[in-house]
Amino acid sequence: MSRQCRYGIAWGAIGAAMDCYDTALRYSKERIQFGKPIGSFQLIQKKLAEMLTEITKAQLLNWKLGLLMEQGKATTPQISMAKRNSVEVALNVAREARQIHGGMGITGEFPMMRHMMNLESVVTYEGTHDIHLLILGADITGINAYS
Repeated sequence: MSRQCRYGIAWGAIGAAMDCYDTALRYSKERIQFGKPIGSFQLIQKKLAEMLTEITKAQLLNWKLGLLMEQGKATTPQISMAKRNSVEVALNVAREARQIHGGMGITGEFPMMRHMMNLESVVTYEGTHDIHLLILGADITGINAYS
């Protein structure tokens, strides 16, 4: 597995999350229900706020990892953490964006389902979600659970 590839995946997954978020935000302002945009409803605002918060946290993790990589100080567990976190965040954001779109969220007109399918493959690409947990667990405990 390439450390650089996993780092790239971490950023790519967040790019997908950002596209889903931007699409959902735009849709929430355009979709009228009960005479007003759905973005005016508390539940939609909650979803958007949580999505943006999680994207921002993942961006900060990836940014810090980038600084460490430039300095030659990034560790394999740190890279695993970023890859795993970014893919999980992106999948959750895509699911929430799909929910905001209602039935339209499963059509090909919007990007969420395409991103979700791609992200589901990325969960296993360059190390599965669970393997990255084992890498982190071994780093945390000093005990290798996967040998």
